[in-house]
Amino acid sequence: MSVVLEIESLDFGYDKHTLLYDTFNLSLKKGEIVSIVGKSGSGKSTLFELISGNLKPLKGSIQKGKIAWVFQDPYSSFHPSYSIKEQIADVASLEGLEELALEMQIDTTLLSKLPHQLSGGQLQRCSILRALLMKPDLLLCDEPTSALDNIIQLSVMKMLVRYLDRVGILLITHDMDLAQWASDRVISIPQT
Repeated sequence: MSVVLEIESLDFGYDKHTLLYDTFNLSLKKGEIVSIVGKSGSGKSTLFELISGNLKPLKGSIQKGKIAWVFQDPYSSFHPSYSIKEQIADVASLEGLEELALEMQIDTTLLSKLPHQLSGGQLQRCSILRALLMKPDLLLCDEPTSALDNIIQLSVMKMLVRYLDRVGILLITHDMDLAQWASDRVISIPQT
């Protein structure tokens, strides 16, 4: 399988004297899920910002394929005034939209609705649908199930696992049980 993320000897800290990452290495291939776990403030989201290029490392290199994000709160990741389908069209081709929606058990009538008209679970499925239609190599999932109840959480994670033939997934989670169930590897970020 092809490598979709390669981090080598990464150093980063907001203060040069206190590094969140000190010679951090990570390799992720298509077909793998790697979970990043740690307490709030340990630098999990900072790692995603580094990978996406919003922050620059002090040292080291990050090589990655095309990225798509799935955020913790699906309501904040969609504009309230536009339909789900319009927002998907802003960032991805609509080719295969209906087939993939049906495969993901998303009622296609939901796609013409506004975000607030959907439940949290429905909207998070639409968020994953949007991300997959972007045809990424790497899916960055930042606590994608924490706003959902336990049954919907499991359903969303099982759905993500089904698409590992297309992507590699880097998952931030506080849920160690979820990380161990879903992941090929779990990386614990210590509190600095």
